[in-house]
Amino acid sequence: MLLELRVENYAVIDSLTVEFSPGLNLLTGETGAGKSILIDALSLLLGDKASTDMVRHGAGKAVVSGVFDAEEKQVRKILEDNGVEPYESDAGHVIIKREIAPGGKARVFVNNQPATVALLRQLAPVLASIHAQNETILAFDGPARMLLLDAYAGNDLHELGEKYSAWTTIRDRIAEFERDEQDRLRMADLWSFQKKEIEAANLAGGEDQKLETEKRVLANAEKLYTGAMAAHELLYEADSSVLANLSAARKHLEDLAKFDPKFEESLSALLSAKAAIEDVSATARDYADGIDASPERLASVEDRLALMDKLKRKYGKSVDEIISYGEEVARKLNELENREDVLRDLKKQLDSAAAAYLASAHAISKRRHTVAKDLQKLVEAEINELAMKAQFKIEVTGTDAENWSASGFDTVVYLIAPNPGEPLRPVEKIASGGELSRVMLALKATVETGKKHKTTVQRTLVFDEVDTGIGGRAAEAVGKKLKQLAKANQVLCITHLPQIASFADHHYLIEKREAAGRAKTIVRPLSDGERTEEIARMLSGATLTETSRQHAEQLLKANG
Repeated sequence: MLLELRVENYAVIDSLTVEFSPGLNLLTGETGAGKSILIDALSLLLGDKASTDMVRHGAGKAVVSGVFDAEEKQVRKILEDNGVEPYESDAGHVIIKREIAPGGKARVFVNNQPATVALLRQLAPVLASIHAQNETILAFDGPARMLLLDAYAGNDLHELGEKYSAWTTIRDRIAEFERDEQDRLRMADLWSFQKKEIEAANLAGGEDQKLETEKRVLANAEKLYTGAMAAHELLYEADSSVLANLSAARKHLEDLAKFDPKFEESLSALLSAKAAIEDVSATARDYADGIDASPERLASVEDRLALMDKLKRKYGKSVDEIISYGEEVARKLNELENREDVLRDLKKQLDSAAAAYLASAHAISKRRHTVAKDLQKLVEAEINELAMKAQFKIEVTGTDAENWSASGFDTVVYLIAPNPGEPLRPVEKIASGGELSRVMLALKATVETGKKHKTTVQRTLVFDEVDTGIGGRAAEAVGKKLKQLAKANQVLCITHLPQIASFADHHYLIEKREAAGRAKTIVRPLSDGERTEEIARMLSGATLTETSRQHAEQLLKANG
């Protein structure tokens, strides 16, 4: 559920904050006041593409942020998978912020931590969904139709997608094997040369790093020997060494401790310091004794590193990567040498992967066919409640011999005959905007209701311009449907129709005002009296009449 939406310097919006509530939240206002801009801002929080053109003129950046209350387990898993910490004090709360700069620089934050647009898109299905008539239909392609049916059916396509990926991986390997003979022989010669060159180097993992360290020591042997011995001399050997001075200080403290016991602790500290100094001195001396100043060894190390650098330019950035590349080349050569056996084994694996994929795909397809029959009845009933006499059908077609994909082999088409006697046609090809609005509302409402699980947390459903092309009895039916949908979900709806506005649990007015010579949009909740005035305005236009006020009161009384 969307608790709060804050927008700054976005299009005509200067700065506004709107707190939303459960139930049906309706937004009304004059044309051009910025109603759809508010929905566009919300869509940014769900991962929509940002445009720098929407940054308010003269502003350094546009900022959109929102606070959502969502299903805690689902949110926590998504956040943890993406390395974002959830709010421990506010279980299930998600705070999202997007910043858009005129120069194209954009930033995303989730729970005040840097994030990505990809994460917002993962969170979107848990937080909210926006249904705008034109956008919905433009995006109502095959995958979108399939997604809608799967959402209602509760189909989890993750396992099917993994099996499809496994099958395609084996299929591609077989295709690689079955390239023409000349190409394979040419690659075999190259791989053989690379394998021999890497094996001849006799590399060991991490060897380059060890040799680099040894090279630095050998190249600076004299300086290192002098420094180590000087440290040893100052700490231990010299007449005025640190250790000699420490011994003298200890004698004085022993005398003091005879008269005052508090110096006994200081004596213990000196003894610990003496042991530490002796250890450091011995380490420096042993290091100096172990330094090999051999020019021959330095030359050998440099030659070895030069060989490694040559191999790195060809096969990897480190010795470990070169070794891995050599192992991969050896594997490919082995496969070529045993081509027939490997190919036979791969084909067995392909058959097994195909059988596993088809088993899952058939199970998903069977459920789609079953659920489609139930869903089409429910949607048809919903459509006819919205002042239509329509026939609705969901066709699931496709065979396991073609069109394999990560979502199965089915094709889903939604068909409707808006009026008696008309043939069934695809929903996306319906001509009437009003019919289209009602069909999409019925479809979305049915699916969203079917997806609703037993939870105290509501999802946010946003309907923009759902009332396009309708009025009268149809508008009242749409209002009732939105009200019904809002019992189990938080619904945000922009409307131009007073009949729909009268059903609101919470009514917000979007206005465009002028301040300091510039237009800006504001949003404010309406009191009961203000709602009457706003609905009266929607009924009669700019000039309010007593009749329109009375009509508004009647609508509110009947539908409130």
